[in-house]
Amino acid sequence: MTDYGFLSIIPPLVAIILALRTKQVYSALVFGTWFAWLIINDWNVIDGTIATIEGFVSVFKSPGNTKTIMFSALVGALLLFIQYSGGVEGFMKSISKLINHIESKGNIKSRVLVQLLALITGVLLFVETSISSLTVGTLYRPLFDKLKIPREKLAYIADSSSAPSSILIPFNAWGAFIMGLLLTQGVENPMSVLASSIVYNFYPILTIILVFVIIVSKRDFGSMAKAEKRTAETGKLFNKNARPLVSDSITSVKAKEGIKLRAYNMYIPLLTMVIMMPVFLSYTGWDSIKDSSGFINHATRAIGAGSGSSAVLFSVVSSLLVAMVLYRSQKIMRTGKMIELVLKGISELMPLALLMMLAFALSDVSNKLGTGIYIATQTKAWLSPQLLPFILFIISSFIAFSTGTSWGTFAIMMAIAIPMSNAHDANIYVVVAATIGGGVFGDHCSPISDTTIISSMASASDHIDHVKTQLPYALLIGGISAALYLLLGFTMY
Repeated sequence: MTDYGFLSIIPPLVAIILALRTKQVYSALVFGTWFAWLIINDWNVIDGTIATIEGFVSVFKSPGNTKTIMFSALVGALLLFIQYSGGVEGFMKSISKLINHIESKGNIKSRVLVQLLALITGVLLFVETSISSLTVGTLYRPLFDKLKIPREKLAYIADSSSAPSSILIPFNAWGAFIMGLLLTQGVENPMSVLASSIVYNFYPILTIILVFVIIVSKRDFGSMAKAEKRTAETGKLFNKNARPLVSDSITSVKAKEGIKLRAYNMYIPLLTMVIMMPVFLSYTGWDSIKDSSGFINHATRAIGAGSGSSAVLFSVVSSLLVAMVLYRSQKIMRTGKMIELVLKGISELMPLALLMMLAFALSDVSNKLGTGIYIATQTKAWLSPQLLPFILFIISSFIAFSTGTSWGTFAIMMAIAIPMSNAHDANIYVVVAATIGGGVFGDHCSPISDTTIISSMASASDHIDHVKTQLPYALLIGGISAALYLLLGFTMY
């Protein structure tokens, strides 16, 4: 393997700088990949450009990459199926009954209960962050208004229950994407690594806990405390000069007219996907386990050895098949409509699939350049395994805050974090958690983050006010998380 030395760090550095300057992650990843191939091809522009295109094509030579991208596209189809079947609106209807019951009580406890219900709803909709934020914001807005809870608080709950739950319950596109990145870095059991890293993913865990504590204790601080005081004293749901972003749309596809809205049309397909995930992990890892006693012990060990990319793909296909049978039996849709929704769902998730392809391509060419190995070698003299998780958390936070995307941060940082973890003999679970947690933290603080903007829209809150009131909470948990990575680093080694 050619030693490219300092040149190996230029492509990811270029990608980071471009992403920070232009806020365009797609073009940054393309240019970073092209620059890497330019270096490999001795600065020959034609050969470098051709190699870049071939590099994008080569992403699909990896079965793991292809399965991950297919899963993400098919998740889009599953979400549209659930929406068209009336599952989402059925879920909203059942929640509305509970909300009406709480509203009829009309006491101080109602404010706590409805906020907790909004938090639980956001966590339960872990499959897709946009649907989580949009549903919580749009569904609970009328009741929050009646109970005189400021719009900023609703936006905070919607935002803080979407991405954190999606990363902690990774049976979704988030999990598939991260597993794909781990796979490109030579991690043999990405599902096992991702699952084991969850316990160390302090930021999303503590974020959800803080939301719960704030709601139950009724002890807000910072700008949120001022917003609560304003609403309590004047009844105003937002500041005098606020410019609320408004979105009344929860889904991209409305439920079919004339059908009965049933919540189980959402529950059954989603539960199928979640339940089938460990089943297929066990199935794909079954033959690799030798000399185990008992069926349960063998199945448990097989889950750890299973193929994460195969499991997520097979699970979403199973969920789609169950949904098709379920909806056809209710005469909600025929075969032609199913095909139409599958194609529409795939098309809506194409930007996500494209981001995955570009991320995998950059990660692959970074491996060829030896970027992570070079950085690890250069930092080995002064960077200890104890400091690595803390530093990765801080760097990932900065990139995500500046670019407004946690996914773009994962794409750039994972190709650096894993080789550094190997070279410094650091705990890979903690390293992965710190990289992911930093990305979510930075994204949560960023005013240009799509999830932050969507939360403001769904809650009809002024966007800047949402950012200002959420920031003290995010910074508190971010600071605690950074300190925990520092403490953990020095106690584990």
